[in-house]
Amino acid sequence: MHISIERDALHVALAQTARVVERRNTIPILSNVLLEAEGDTLTLTATDLDMEVRVKAKAVVTQAGAITVAAGLFSGLVAKLPSGPMSLVTDAGATLSVKAGRAKAQLNALPPEDFPHIDIGTMSHSFALAPDMLADAIDAVAFAISTEEIRYYLNGIFMHVADGQLVAVATDGHRLSRWRRAAPDGAEGMPGIIVPRKAVGEIAKLASEGKKAGADRITLALSDSKIRVEIGQTVLTSKLIDGNFPDYARVIPKDWTSEAVIDKAEASAAIDRVATINSASGRALKLTFGAGTLKLDATNPDAGSASEEMVLSGGPDTPFETGFNGRYLADVLAALASETVTIRLPEKPGDPTIFVPTTQPASGADRLVVLMPMRV
Repeated sequence: MHISIERDALHVALAQTARVVERRNTIPILSNVLLEAEGDTLTLTATDLDMEVRVKAKAVVTQAGAITVAAGLFSGLVAKLPSGPMSLVTDAGATLSVKAGRAKAQLNALPPEDFPHIDIGTMSHSFALAPDMLADAIDAVAFAISTEEIRYYLNGIFMHVADGQLVAVATDGHRLSRWRRAAPDGAEGMPGIIVPRKAVGEIAKLASEGKKAGADRITLALSDSKIRVEIGQTVLTSKLIDGNFPDYARVIPKDWTSEAVIDKAEASAAIDRVATINSASGRALKLTFGAGTLKLDATNPDAGSASEEMVLSGGPDTPFETGFNGRYLADVLAALASETVTIRLPEKPGDPTIFVPTTQPASGADRLVVLMPMRV
């Protein structure tokens, strides 16, 4: 292989692929990135066996070929090279010679034949949507993804189509976040899928990068076991979580007794102040809702207590007391993109509480978060 490529183009491609590589690998080839040169393109591929990212970059290919080199080392080296054209040359497949300006380096390599690929198979559904729509969906629910390995089927985002809407849901058993918006053409009948946490993070980055670059579409292809995301010259393929996502609709209360509207910035600041008294193991906050008022209380037997009262709109006619994990409550408010948040209070303090943005986003997305109470 003998090619010439712009350092900046290679740097961007490496940044996207190297993220997939796990830092600690018992299989040496999985620490490497595969370089394939053909025609006028250099294709870079990285995998952790559950997810694969492939990125294409323009290059002048004097001699086609393929090689694999350590992803972290190669990415770190390219990041420090000066902008401008650089050459990549393989020496009988054993090493990769890198030259940019006056800088030269030789990197040890492994045979490209040993590099594993994810079997894509047949994708039953394919549809395109705007990058900002996908980024919005992930941003709306990703905070609620569970990190508990026992209930592995909660370690991702559940996506499906219901009543003509594309729905994204995540829950960790303490909070549940749901986002939905009119489904794009081609999504009808798609299988319900659970996209794993790591893939969610990478897809979010691709959507965000695509949005900044002015891309107008990102394509999703799905099967029962895999998802493929394509935007520009980048293709991400990931295995899906093999499990049954719980019937989340049963968790969302159908009725509530009263509504209270709070200023999000003011409430977030108050929660942060009052929760300071809490220890790491006791994050419970007591919330007392009244007509036009909300009182926050926190008690720590080892440190003392703190409280703060704030004004709200609406509220119950008789005081309503409930409790929440302070960190979870702060996360819920932060996730709702609205200056004010409407809280729908249940009949009993032990029942789940609904939080929605008072003004739904201009994008047309429907947002809702359910928070389970704590005993205080």
